[in-house]
Amino acid sequence: MEAPILSIRGVTKRFGGLVALQDVSFEVRKGEVVGLMGPNGAGKTTLLNIIAGEYSPDSGSVTFKGCDITGCPPHRACHLGIARTYQIPQPFVTLTALENLKVAAVFGRQLKKVTAELDYDRIFHLVNLSEKRDTLAGDLPTLSLKKLELARALAREPELILLDEVAAGITEVEIPRVLETIRQIRDMGITIVIIEHVMKVLVNVVDRIVVVDKGIKIAEGQPAAVMNDCKVMEAYFGA
Repeated sequence: MEAPILSIRGVTKRFGGLVALQDVSFEVRKGEVVGLMGPNGAGKTTLLNIIAGEYSPDSGSVTFKGCDITGCPPHRACHLGIARTYQIPQPFVTLTALENLKVAAVFGRQLKKVTAELDYDRIFHLVNLSEKRDTLAGDLPTLSLKKLELARALAREPELILLDEVAAGITEVEIPRVLETIRQIRDMGITIVIIEHVMKVLVNVVDRIVVVDKGIKIAEGQPAAVMNDCKVMEAYFGA
């Protein structure tokens, strides 16, 4: 069996007296879409930050493509093939959407110059933002900023993308488009780890779900089994 593209082993992270993650372990296979579930404050984003190199764990390890990247800086994780989005988009507000993608491509992929305009057209079309490519990021509405956040991550041509609530704030009508975008990203050969509270998005695109509560992994498996797990229901709805 092929080795996992991402392996989390015994990861623990403390912030002072708060234990944000405690001995969390799981693996992600190449080409999988794995969902991270849990109530607010469960430690999901902290885990993404550790994978992306923004935090170092107090113990445990993160392995990507067979290399130990525990505690490596974010730029190295990016150059190795990991990209991520943020709950609150973080574009360069004085640059256009297209210029934001070029910055991501140059520094994320370590290119000296970017000339493949067709690639940008493809990315903008994928995230349904083609008509805004020449608009300043600072002038974009919230939903367009979330699309730009995803486009910037894709411009780095990652092998693994970490999606943090890409569907937050979208309307019911827009959910099918989000589902199709995630499926297309998967079909590009990109492995996905996704945090999502919109359950219709999560259960329709993921292969497996990992659930954390109070920093502890309480369940892992296929969506139907996880949704019916008594520990998961208790975490979300109480005893």
